[in-house]
Amino acid sequence: MTRLSTAMPGLTSAEAAARLAADGPNTLPATRRPSAVLLLLRQLVHFFALLLWAAAGLAYVAGMPQLAVAIVIVVLLNGGFAFAQEYRADRAAQRLSDLIPAKAVVRRDGRRVQMDAAALVVGDVVLLEAGDRISADLELVEVRGLAVNESMLTGESVPVRPAPGGPVFAGTFVVEGEAEASAVATGARTRLAAIAALTRQASRPPSPLAIQLAKVVRFVAAIALGVGAGFFGLAMLMGMEPANGFLFALGVTVALVPEGLLPTVTLSLARAAQKMAARKALVRHLEAVETLGSATFICTDKTGTLTLNRMTVAEIWGMPEEVLRSAVLSSTGRLSDGKPVGDPMEVALHVEALRLGVDVEAEISGRRPFDAVRRRTSVVAGGSLHVKGAPDAVMPLCAAVPPQAERILAEMGARGLRVLAVARGEGEQERDLALLGLVGLEDPPREDVAEAIWKCRIAGIKLAMVTGDHPSTARAIARAVGLDGPVVTELPSDDAKLGELVDRDGVVIARVTPEDKLRIARALRLRGHVVAMTGDGVNDGPALREADIGIAMGDSGTDVAREAADLVLLDDHFATIVSAIELGRATYANIRRFLTYHLTDNVAELTPFVVWALSGGQIPLAITVLQVLALDIGTDLLPALALGAEPANPRTMNGPARGGNLIDRRLLRRVFGVLGPAQALAEMAAFTSVLWLGGWVLGAEPGAALLASASGTAFAAVVLGQFANAFACRSESRWVGRVRWGGNPLLLGALAFEVAMLVLFLVLPLGGTFPSPAGWALAALAVPAVLTADTLHKAWRTKVLKRGA
Repeated sequence: MTRLSTAMPGLTSAEAAARLAADGPNTLPATRRPSAVLLLLRQLVHFFALLLWAAAGLAYVAGMPQLAVAIVIVVLLNGGFAFAQEYRADRAAQRLSDLIPAKAVVRRDGRRVQMDAAALVVGDVVLLEAGDRISADLELVEVRGLAVNESMLTGESVPVRPAPGGPVFAGTFVVEGEAEASAVATGARTRLAAIAALTRQASRPPSPLAIQLAKVVRFVAAIALGVGAGFFGLAMLMGMEPANGFLFALGVTVALVPEGLLPTVTLSLARAAQKMAARKALVRHLEAVETLGSATFICTDKTGTLTLNRMTVAEIWGMPEEVLRSAVLSSTGRLSDGKPVGDPMEVALHVEALRLGVDVEAEISGRRPFDAVRRRTSVVAGGSLHVKGAPDAVMPLCAAVPPQAERILAEMGARGLRVLAVARGEGEQERDLALLGLVGLEDPPREDVAEAIWKCRIAGIKLAMVTGDHPSTARAIARAVGLDGPVVTELPSDDAKLGELVDRDGVVIARVTPEDKLRIARALRLRGHVVAMTGDGVNDGPALREADIGIAMGDSGTDVAREAADLVLLDDHFATIVSAIELGRATYANIRRFLTYHLTDNVAELTPFVVWALSGGQIPLAITVLQVLALDIGTDLLPALALGAEPANPRTMNGPARGGNLIDRRLLRRVFGVLGPAQALAEMAAFTSVLWLGGWVLGAEPGAALLASASGTAFAAVVLGQFANAFACRSESRWVGRVRWGGNPLLLGALAFEVAMLVLFLVLPLGGTFPSPAGWALAALAVPAVLTADTLHKAWRTKVLKRGA
């Protein structure tokens, strides 16, 4: 046993002080983060929020201050809620600094001293031992059985055994042995800092939902402004005073802005996020709920994601008790108080020995530690020499090797096992040993991974394993979980060629670097994929931000990965991703449901103004601007929110995710060709029927009481039509009778509230009064009108689809 040399006295205090002044402290560059006020303001000034601010201003100008206040409250509440959800969204780079240990042991002025790691400078002699977090990038001078866990930087699950002259990096930690090293890079010049820079530079792309909602807002804004301008022109043509015409047009424009859409979307996403959290998937950005449902490609890490991140003994050739006793005696890794200490492979050997009741206690009288040249460890215990190491380093030292040993070794290697050879001898010399056997170890795949991967394929989602591990190990795990694509180790420099290479299901990409993962995410996105990237280490941070949705491991992952991610798997189970994808897809479908619900109401709201204008004022306005606003904010909001909570359809995961626009031809055809006209026809029929029953003739001015009763009837017809519309919107293909009524209890409660609000708004002075009994009967016809139109349309679509098939 040799001691480490003390020939390197290290820097003097004066030299260290000069270098610290010149290079700065050993800390990562501080990230300038936006203030909380700025983050809140961002939630209040996006395009839709600006549209609502403008609507509030117009409402105030048009003499409706109550409406203006209501819209402002909606914007503030929605912005505050989104701010609270995403306040901690951008801390990845800041968390990196936590990986720099607070203390370091160095030799200065020829003495061993403990000091703040921030005061470490280039040239310092750093002393390392098991359990230490490494403070800077170092070059090893002398080592004694050193093993370093670099998984957070490289993704490699097994500790490395660096030799003298080799590097070790800041943020990694020593799991075994001792070493002396010289600091070669500190602070901003370390590899860890380079990854921090990559994480900061990788901008999170806009989510598909954000892009689609922007289109929806532009669509609605164009309609509202266009209709408002058109009605102002019509008012002028009809001889209305310019000031009155302008206020009338303003009222119509404000009425057509869906004030309830923004909180409906936000609360729908929040509810889905709560459901995901109950399934162990924590959403850090609300839009990630829908983005995950749109995923078309998942790049998954291996260690800790597909596997348990826990080495276990898979196979022993030889007498297990003898093999394990010698293997554990020649190891320092142990399971102590239920916690692994040291090299994971050695811990696995100890766990297996404990399970089999093997006696591994003996006095160690001599030890030769592992090094990169010998590639084996030996100890003298109980009068015998116990040796463990790489098979090609141990078996040549044996007096005889049974023929079947080579065959067993080849079979274990083919299955991706990490194989150790164990031997025993007499005395202290490593010669004429007796080969006791071979031990195959593995980091086993999670039990539910294969099924989860199969479900992803049923859903049309491509999968790739992206790992820093050895190709043979990656190949073995991939085959075990059902990934049967090629193994790639050489990546082209051109992003287009890279995308073409990796854009295939089941591909395994081994020996990747953090820069590689970043490029892979970018290349796949350029090919039109919505990319989900999983990861758990510091090295995954940049790629998690570059991907459309970053998924971090919450149990075994680093703070860096969790803070860079959009979604955190609290249980580290890959299968949880499948559940989250299903909820994401259901959320997308729900957004289409309440968009259909909102837009159908807009058709009914706009129709009275169009009829009034086209008739030249001969047919009075069926509803007032205040009644339109009561529909938008009062009666429609809760049913729309309830539609946003519709449970996932059992067929949600069958086939690829629905792409394209939220508002597409299919939705527009249903709104403007079926549901909207049915509701508008019922509304106008009820309105004109009440007028005619009261003695009104076309072109005459009805009495105030008759007009108020007819207007109340039209308002009731719209609300009742929306009552039926809510049930119709629960499915785009099945008629109402085939949808389980109790499947969404929130909708039943929301519709009861809608009826109560109908009664309240008929009492308030909004322009309409309680309908007569005949009026109620006419208004109630809106229910069968909407349901009949919806049923006929769905039957027609089913017939067309069958004919096409």
